[in-house]
Amino acid sequence: MAKTKKAPRPKAVTPRGFRDYMGAEVTERTEMLGRIAEVYRLYGFDPLETSAVETVEALGKFLPDVDRPNEGVFAWEENSDWLALRYDLTAPLARVAAQYRNDLPSPYRRYAMGPVWRNEKPGPGRFRQFYQCDADTVGAPSVAADAEICGMLCEALEAAGIERGDYAVRINNRKVLNGVMEVAGILDPADPEAFGRERGIVLRAIDKLDRLGPEGVRLLLGGGRKDESGDFTKGAGLTDEQAAVVMGFVEAGLDRSDAGRAPAAVLARLRDLVGESAEGRAGVDELEHIAELLAAQGFGPDRATIDPSVVRGLGYYTGPVFEAELTFEITGEDGKPRQFGSVAGGGRYDDLVKRFTGQAVPATGISIGVDRLLAALHATGKTKGEADGPVVVTVMDRDRLPAYQAMASELRAAGIRAEVYLGNPKNFGNQLKYADKRGSPVAVIEGEEEAGRGVVQLKDLKLGAKIAASATLEEWKGQPAQREVPRADLVAELGRMLAAHDA
Repeated sequence: MAKTKKAPRPKAVTPRGFRDYMGAEVTERTEMLGRIAEVYRLYGFDPLETSAVETVEALGKFLPDVDRPNEGVFAWEENSDWLALRYDLTAPLARVAAQYRNDLPSPYRRYAMGPVWRNEKPGPGRFRQFYQCDADTVGAPSVAADAEICGMLCEALEAAGIERGDYAVRINNRKVLNGVMEVAGILDPADPEAFGRERGIVLRAIDKLDRLGPEGVRLLLGGGRKDESGDFTKGAGLTDEQAAVVMGFVEAGLDRSDAGRAPAAVLARLRDLVGESAEGRAGVDELEHIAELLAAQGFGPDRATIDPSVVRGLGYYTGPVFEAELTFEITGEDGKPRQFGSVAGGGRYDDLVKRFTGQAVPATGISIGVDRLLAALHATGKTKGEADGPVVVTVMDRDRLPAYQAMASELRAAGIRAEVYLGNPKNFGNQLKYADKRGSPVAVIEGEEEAGRGVVQLKDLKLGAKIAASATLEEWKGQPAQREVPRADLVAELGRMLAAHDA
């Protein structure tokens, strides 16, 4: 009789394009999102949690650079319906706004935080699951809502730990770009579908300005561009005259001096570029109003500025668009300095809810890339990428386990993270190794002899590591890493030790 072949053991590997988030990463993200959520709450926004799964029909065809609705998403068929994991937090909001429109206040102001999924080719730093943090206003047609979102984004970045001067919220308007393309002859108000391919290439080209520079954008507006690897990207095929009009728009925002980025100066250049285009003039007027509203709230060009180079890649934007760029330099993979780049983007999308209701519903919002913002905080030293573990109460005597648990309970009641060692207590050295691996700042030690005298030993593991790494013998004698304290003073003394670590 043939032996039954054993099923192979599963491989303990993370699926390609995904990652696991461990201890300190999760803690840091939670704390950062908490600070951002408090800013949103102060502005009157309410939290919303939606299902991770939506119908493909509800998600629509708005995934960047994707033509078919179920390409680029994780989708499956169920009872003749196609379902998919959400690829952003905006499409679910549009569904909620339509589904509960009779119950929600109008305008409806909400924020949402959570993972999204994209079935795309993974790469360095590019994962198929990542976190977003959104805030949106649905039902407010005035650009005052856009200005409020931009001001709130400034405060959210500062609350997260990005200092003023290290970021810029850059604002543009799709209507202005449409006016420029009308002047360039690639947009016909009487036939909005005409020149659609050319406009799509123009949008993507301008969106790559930071990476390709003005000359790279100019090549993509014309015949095309060959990159360093030899791959050729076909351009929009504009004439030199048409390309010059678009490049005038792009270059209107390249002067980053105080005078060059002053709203009045940028708006004057844009008015010249849109000429007689009614849509273009309306877009410039909206930008002017946004700048006035931001200035009234104290958000000057040092925090939020008009910048024509911002276009955003998504096709559903209908008016103002904005992007938060971090302006400090980091060292790239090639060893050269470069700016950190964008960590948030958004804009007005007045037609998204209309897909469900048939009625125009104005909306505007912003989305923060949580992983990128955390990476920026690491780069500036605002977060350490690691956090202290709990205080470990060691077990010197199995029979005294209730006493050790009582110690841990007292510490927790005082707001101090603490745990009792629950492994095999026979080898005390292993207990200290465990505490080191946990990143514990202090270990509590109480054997039979200490218990008899009513004292405990506090071993300062962080100080001990520093002394071992750098201190001289005399310094080591002057800073003992272990001290004896009365049992009654355990909580107070530990609090003082932890406070000294944080100082």
